[in-house]
Amino acid sequence: METPPETPATPPPPELRKRRIIGMLIWAVVFAVGVYFVGVPTSDPLIAFGWLWLATIAWRNYEPWRTHLRFLRDWLPICLLLVIYNVSRGFADRFFEPHVTELIAFDRWMFGVVPTEWLQEHLYQPGVVQWWEVVVSLVYFSHFLTMPTIAVVLWMQSRPQWARFMRRWFMLCVFGLITYFLYPAAPPWWAAEKEHGSLIEAVRISTNGWKAIGLEGAGNTLNALQIEASNPVAAMPSLHTAFAFMSVVFFLPMIRKRWWPLLFAYPLSMTFTLVYTAEHWVIDVLVGWLYVGLVFIVVGLAERWRAVRRRTLG
Repeated sequence: METPPETPATPPPPELRKRRIIGMLIWAVVFAVGVYFVGVPTSDPLIAFGWLWLATIAWRNYEPWRTHLRFLRDWLPICLLLVIYNVSRGFADRFFEPHVTELIAFDRWMFGVVPTEWLQEHLYQPGVVQWWEVVVSLVYFSHFLTMPTIAVVLWMQSRPQWARFMRRWFMLCVFGLITYFLYPAAPPWWAAEKEHGSLIEAVRISTNGWKAIGLEGAGNTLNALQIEASNPVAAMPSLHTAFAFMSVVFFLPMIRKRWWPLLFAYPLSMTFTLVYTAEHWVIDVLVGWLYVGLVFIVVGLAERWRAVRRRTLG
């Protein structure tokens, strides 16, 4: 991915800042109405990036249309690649039998118990939505918007940084997809189902919290997507955790170390969410973190090699 030239950003004058605020308020209202009546935009990257494109238009509504059309120029190829990734992931379990018993064994060996079982035994109450399950549902949903939102903000603020981010994000998706094909792995909720042997006691509860905040329709939409539009044995690695971890690691060199614990609260809360709600095993999370480190090393070396080659040739 080529690094586009960076266009210096100049702060808009006060009257344009007012237009920016009004534009974002209108976008927020339209987005909230869309989520309430249609559901959360998670199934199709084109829909998610469509909302984000509208956000960039609202944020810079004083710019000419040719400026807004640059978004399509830069993002459409990436969106198409993500669509291909989503579609191909659904075929990842066609070649090998899903793995699950060794994942249970690892988590039990590491903790003495299966963490998902232990957490649900102590925190989950059937038929009751606990306050922390609202937080858990919001954290789980953040997976679908955090990375695209960061990427869009970088695109508006610093095109070279945007390109660096996108290289790592796309490579992480590629590594995850390859693993899904070579090592299909079932999550805890799958292992708990009777047709799969009831290997553990667990319930899939990642969308329980939506009902408590009046967005049961959004939760039902996400439930349907989990059943119909996802690969049920793509637990290894946990890209939910990997994306959350990458969204923090990418910015560590730019942030003072005293703020690092606050940043790491996000991937840690995502880890708790995924294990508690029976979406992933702990081993899935650890492998997701490992993949982030591997991607940063590989892409970083490639970028340095390319920079040296350019200096040599130029």
